[in-house]
Amino acid sequence: MEQDLAAHGHPLNLSQFLVLRKLDLLGPMSAIDLSRAIDHNPGAMTRLLDRLEEQGYLRRAPVAGDRRALRIELTSAGTALSGQLRASAERAAAHALRNLTAAEREQFVGLLERVHASL
Repeated sequence: MEQDLAAHGHPLNLSQFLVLRKLDLLGPMSAIDLSRAIDHNPGAMTRLLDRLEEQGYLRRAPVAGDRRALRIELTSAGTALSGQLRASAERAAAHALRNLTAAEREQFVGLLERVHASL
């Protein structure tokens, strides 16, 4: 996945990719909720968010009514990049599943859904 991202001009690692995609799919959230959503160490999340903020892909916005809380949200550049990343993820999935028949892909997806539901 990271190789596909780099090949298409996206110098992101998998964790950065997951942050952008989760924010795009779920909308703004706290850093702790985001770390849970991508199953990332909360202590390392600050550095991860710092890097994405420096690159202009997200911002930390104050939460109305709570001066201590910050909400993590995508910038317009982050939203645009997330759309491009979705295409990269689809290419990676297609490449990984290229040797399976349509029936095998359907069965595989069904099995993954069952495993995911049991987590």
